[in-house]
Amino acid sequence: MNLYIRYFEQDTLATNMEEAVAFLQTVRDLKLTEEAINRITLYHNSNNLYPYRLKVGYTNYVLFLKTEASTLEEFKRMEQIRNEQKANGTFVPEKKRSILEIMADPKPGWYEASLTFKRVVQVRETNKFQYRDTRFRVKLKAESPMDCYERIVNHLRNRQDVDSRSQFPSAKSPNFEYKFIGESPNADEPT
Repeated sequence: MNLYIRYFEQDTLATNMEEAVAFLQTVRDLKLTEEAINRITLYHNSNNLYPYRLKVGYTNYVLFLKTEASTLEEFKRMEQIRNEQKANGTFVPEKKRSILEIMADPKPGWYEASLTFKRVVQVRETNKFQYRDTRFRVKLKAESPMDCYERIVNHLRNRQDVDSRSQFPSAKSPNFEYKFIGESPNADEPT
């Protein structure tokens, strides 16, 4: 998804984080820190569809919106149509799709994914069991992000070295991250 970014009268539509950072560096009142860039990147890469506000001053914010629009003009045209419909009383709000519905959309190919789950492990000194956060990373072929999640959880549940009492996060949890890498497992590498 692209990011619409606005600070007072300055706005842009960024298709990636480099464009977003370049725009933010032109905002005179904003002191762009590494922490702010990390928070914006986290928002951009997350499944969160709600607006994000980055505090600039006591009452000033930079607004970030995720959008399907590919240009600033397209985004503004879509907003103008929505505003006209609201003014005419003909506006019917779109039903927002849940994260799980979006993840179920077919997008076959290769994914890089990681899942942090609560793994039951035995403490040797006490012979008692405890939960430990365990991160599992994999590159796999799946039909959709949801299929990717389900394949990982099924694999872990069927492993001999993973206790059946281990707990797995929801697919929409921040403990599950995925990235579509393309039609081949080495999409990053030149062919």
